[in-house]
Amino acid sequence: MPTAAQPLIDTLSEDMPDLLRPIKVQKRCASAGPILQVKSGSVTVPVYRCGDGRLPRFFIAYYRNGQRVRQSFSTIDEAKREAQVAARQIAAGLAKATGLSIAEREAYDAAKAILEAAGIPLLSAVEEYAQCRKILEGKSLLAAVSDYAQRNKGVRIGAKLPDLIEEFLAAKKQDGASDRYLYQLKSDVKRFAEAFPLPILHIKSHQIDEWLRKLGGAPRTRNTVHTSIRTFFSWAKARSYLPKNEATEAEAVSKVKVGDTETGIFTPAQIKSLLAIATLEMIPFIAIGAFAGLRAAEIARLDWSAVDLKRKIIHLRADQAKTASRRIIPVSDNLRDWLLPRAGKGRVVPNAEMQKKVAPLARILGFEWPNNVLRHSFISYRIAIVKSAEQVALEAGNSPTIIFKHYRELATEEQANEWFGVFPLPPVLSAF
Repeated sequence: MPTAAQPLIDTLSEDMPDLLRPIKVQKRCASAGPILQVKSGSVTVPVYRCGDGRLPRFFIAYYRNGQRVRQSFSTIDEAKREAQVAARQIAAGLAKATGLSIAEREAYDAAKAILEAAGIPLLSAVEEYAQCRKILEGKSLLAAVSDYAQRNKGVRIGAKLPDLIEEFLAAKKQDGASDRYLYQLKSDVKRFAEAFPLPILHIKSHQIDEWLRKLGGAPRTRNTVHTSIRTFFSWAKARSYLPKNEATEAEAVSKVKVGDTETGIFTPAQIKSLLAIATLEMIPFIAIGAFAGLRAAEIARLDWSAVDLKRKIIHLRADQAKTASRRIIPVSDNLRDWLLPRAGKGRVVPNAEMQKKVAPLARILGFEWPNNVLRHSFISYRIAIVKSAEQVALEAGNSPTIIFKHYRELATEEQANEWFGVFPLPPVLSAF
């Protein structure tokens, strides 16, 4: 029987890997397996018990340098001590082969085990970590991840902007947005999505600002598009596609300053001459715009059933108004007389492009057709008569501030009376 100083050594074949392997206990020893494991780093040396209860023997078995080693001891303490020495020597040999210290080898094995449990290769993890630290300019990756997780808690990550458009438009339609407003939103947001086919979380304010600047056009037009984008981002925030506890990137973009522009209006003589040469289908469009102040888009959606000439009111439903608010507009005496012979069923203006047909009439008569001139004229002359920005704001679907700022004192009361005194010739005899 060999002593502790004379271990049994069996030579292995050259292609046998130099790693610790399970040792089969010889049949003469009825061991059920190791009674303990002695570890050093990633190396484990088992300790076995063999023999009957009166004269037990303890031995260790392992491979070192391509050879099988088996050592026997009379006490478990001796076996344990020798197992510790053997494990350290084997571990030192592994460290020498890999160029790692024992501590480094242990760290390597621990890291590899953690990543294997997550299904991530060690090299991929190291490369990603190094790249993240570079992006963070040396700041703590854990702190950055914690901040990201807190800010985006509950946010639906990865939703691309183009994929959200249909959901956005459907929501706005369900909320009662007018067809014209939906058309404007769709046009603006689709252009934006074509420029940024990215997750909405990745789009930054400077990108939005640069895109808006490249659109060109008048400041007011740019602000209109910006408002559509802000509306879209606000909806995305409410739907958890963006963080709810911070402002959206679209909100961080400043609107363009729009200077005060002169509000163009027609004179009573000009509106009289326009109505004189207008065709029968043009007259309702011109008369309602000039004497009731409806927007061109609102007139295009107006039905004769909403025009009550007996009560002298126009009932504009919320889905017909630009502001999505119901309005009651008074019908002046001259407007009633212009509409009475033409009142019927269906759309008041069958042709949605009527403004494009009407505008050239002004050039025929030798004057310009300023933007929204019919509505601007109504508001200017109406406030000259009623002297109340609040009342005119309710009738026109605008704010008192805008009415006061842009329309006050553009016309005298005398001119206003002349404006609302433009009747058809010959005068229409009313049955009401």
